[in-house]
Amino acid sequence: MDAPNTKPYHLPPDAVWFITGCSSGIGQSLAELITKTSNRLVATARKLSALSSLPDNDRVLKLELDVTSIPGIEAALQATVEKFGRIDVVVNNAGYSLVGDTEGAEDQESRAVLDTNFWGMVDVTKRALGIMRDVNPKTGQQGGVILNLSSMGGWSGFPGGSFYHASKFAMEGWTEAVAKELPASWNIHLCNIEPGGVKTNFATSSLKPMAKRHPAYADPSYPTNVLLAYMESEGGRSLWSEPNDLAAAMYRVVSRGQRIPIRVPLGPDAWGMIAKDLEDTEKDLEDLKDISLSVGDPKQLETINFLK
Repeated sequence: MDAPNTKPYHLPPDAVWFITGCSSGIGQSLAELITKTSNRLVATARKLSALSSLPDNDRVLKLELDVTSIPGIEAALQATVEKFGRIDVVVNNAGYSLVGDTEGAEDQESRAVLDTNFWGMVDVTKRALGIMRDVNPKTGQQGGVILNLSSMGGWSGFPGGSFYHASKFAMEGWTEAVAKELPASWNIHLCNIEPGGVKTNFATSSLKPMAKRHPAYADPSYPTNVLLAYMESEGGRSLWSEPNDLAAAMYRVVSRGQRIPIRVPLGPDAWGMIAKDLEDTEKDLEDLKDISLSVGDPKQLETINFLK
């Protein structure tokens, strides 16, 4: 199979970026960076007033958007096409973290984080694919790029964030599968961006505690409480990455004229944790190789070589 992400992508000098969640953090930093280039920007947020840091000119379109609203998504994408004619880069950045004891999680709050982090991304991406395939060529540009803001938490799970991790693991698998569905001739590339700790409001206003804590997990030495203490500590966050650096790295991934990989870890913590996880996984594969290969016919692998 010829996966589209094996081919280089060349960003047009007047590329149109559609970014969700631009009210703060990485989304805001990326939006501000785009305004300093020759590219054009569509910045979205739940409230238009949250986009006041961005300039008002004919290269910037500011829109209100709640990614859990399909009519809202469709209206925002249509407004983008009407103004700029196409969409070259979509950045699914809107999201938040739900933290606490999984046993104590209420059903509504657990599902809500999936609705924003995962289903919001799905609903934007499905509609953007059609624009990149069918509309962009009419303007002389073929294809585009979709960057999905995952996390090193889309690769590794940590205590206290099971539903957040579920949303990011789902994002990563969905993105990889969709990327492999698309014919290379469409020139559409999908990528999971995996930041580590970033100095945004992720650990403050975008971190939503579960409504109730389960009493069985009250001991401060238990894993969730240890991790929460680290996240709430200014000292613990002091070495986290700057959002401007994340934005610059994301721009480099898209604009360097090379292939866009399925996953891009950003930050020493993200790169290091994922590298360690790969090392541990490789060790487990070797330790359990005899058990694993004792199941099924040795020729099974040959039947799926086409998926490599």
